[in-house]
Amino acid sequence: MPKTTKRQMHDHSPAAIADRLAAGPGRVYLKDFVYGAIDGAVTTLAVVSGVAGGGLASSVIIVLGLANIFADGFSMAISNYLGTRAESQRLQSVRVREEGHIDVDPDGEREEVRQIYARKGFSGQQLEEVVGVITSERKRWVDAMVQEEYGLSLQGVNAGMAGLVTFIAFLLSGSLPLIPFLLNWWREGLIADPYSLSIGITMLAFFAVGAMKGRYVEQSWYRSGLETAVVGGIAALLAYGVGLLLGDLVA
Repeated sequence: MPKTTKRQMHDHSPAAIADRLAAGPGRVYLKDFVYGAIDGAVTTLAVVSGVAGGGLASSVIIVLGLANIFADGFSMAISNYLGTRAESQRLQSVRVREEGHIDVDPDGEREEVRQIYARKGFSGQQLEEVVGVITSERKRWVDAMVQEEYGLSLQGVNAGMAGLVTFIAFLLSGSLPLIPFLLNWWREGLIADPYSLSIGITMLAFFAVGAMKGRYVEQSWYRSGLETAVVGGIAALLAYGVGLLLGDLVA
């Protein structure tokens, strides 16, 4: 069994527990950041690798890379925003539906609560007391149905913030593969092999994002970093291979 670390421990005094429960679970945007950062680096490196494999000029890499960063980054942010917003809309629609069910058939809804908690191990008088407490207050009743019948979280989600985090992460991470080419554009010949440096920088970025994710979810940071770097490396190899195959066609 894994050993519990000090970092994983909570203050279990009654006051601390009350404060923690009152504050709620909070919203973490790690998924949105990792989603944007990995995709930003993968797609930009794929553009760089494809153009480099095709033997095209560095100026083409810069133009296509920047176009990808802003266009694809915006597209991803909007997609994440709409998807997250849809989750919130579904939560609201389920709440309205359950309130209607309680109005039309309260006995049937009460029986649903009874069977839900019977499956959790409650029985007899204890089960009836639980059902009575839950169904005695309308909001508590609806909350229970939303969580137990539909498996939805009651926590609200800020769709705008989710989309913004994805966009910023995409811009930051997606810019990294272009740095060597931008430096050579600023001062010609500054970097002898910009493509190799671009790959090195991006692999480090993949590893850093994966390691950060691993640390946050309390898993092996180096294993998580290597896993992310391997995914990015495969994408780069595929794109470079396509560029080589189509290089003659472009020429």
